[in-house]
Amino acid sequence: MKKLIIIFIIIILIMLLLKIQILPIIYPQKYAEYVEKYAQECDLDPLLIYSIIKAESNFNENAKSNSNAIGLMQVMLSTAQEMGAKMKSVEITEEKLYEPEINIEIGVKYFKSLLQKYDNYNLAIIAYNAGMGNVDNWIEQGIIDEQGNDIESIPFPETKNYVKKILQNYKIYKEIY
Repeated sequence: MKKLIIIFIIIILIMLLLKIQILPIIYPQKYAEYVEKYAQECDLDPLLIYSIIKAESNFNENAKSNSNAIGLMQVMLSTAQEMGAKMKSVEITEEKLYEPEINIEIGVKYFKSLLQKYDNYNLAIIAYNAGMGNVDNWIEQGIIDEQGNDIESIPFPETKNYVKKILQNYKIYKEIY
């Protein structure tokens, strides 16, 4: 019986050690200089931004989706150009959108604009994936509530899973860091 308890304790300790060692590899803080800079500038938790990047591109700066969303934060070129005009920055081209700093700056500022519009993190996350028009329609039709608490009611399965993934990533990032 004593040997069994010792083995059990050793297994628990190994699992904890693996968690401490492996989770930061699976949930990295890549591009920290840009994430921290723009998250702070927009008064957002950088761990949430890492969670979005993890879900969107898994930190692949060359990612391009089937819907032509580009880069780390999977920003659409039209959205990036609109945000770029508001920011009075350099002209945003598809090539520039692959640059980590530009992509993160635009993605973070776009997310912040969604948060300002909806004043709710869940709704901002939903809109980041499904678009403001869909979110506005879903709220107007009573499909989702104005608090964004009814994630299960999101009509797009991809968006429903996306929101769950970001919230799960965020929870894990907060546990690790």
